[in-house]
Amino acid sequence: MATLSDDTLRKILVQIQQTAVQSQRALNISRQQIAAKERERRILQLTIEEITSLQEDVNLYKGVGKMFLQVPRPAMERDLKAEEKELTEDIKNLEKKSKYLEKQFNDAQAQLRDIFHSAPNQ
Repeated sequence: MATLSDDTLRKILVQIQQTAVQSQRALNISRQQIAAKERERRILQLTIEEITSLQEDVNLYKGVGKMFLQVPRPAMERDLKAEEKELTEDIKNLEKKSKYLEKQFNDAQAQLRDIFHSAPNQ
């Protein structure tokens, strides 16, 4: 490390710091997206539970823009379950992304620690 010029070392440090900051920001955004998707999924689950607890002859309506359309019960349940499945997949993908970003952030921090610990005391 003594063979690297100060300018080169500074560029490397800046690059590692930028990677750490970008990873931390992306990780926070990813966690917020996971929380939002979890809330959406929970609302869908509650809606499905509510619909299944209703009698079979109850009319169900779905909001479309500014109006409501009457929808058959099986179609409504199928749509809600499909939406729940899609949200679950989105959450899984976001969790994978979060793990990757967390690893990237931890690696950048470890690199910075290694550089500062191996630097000669001045």
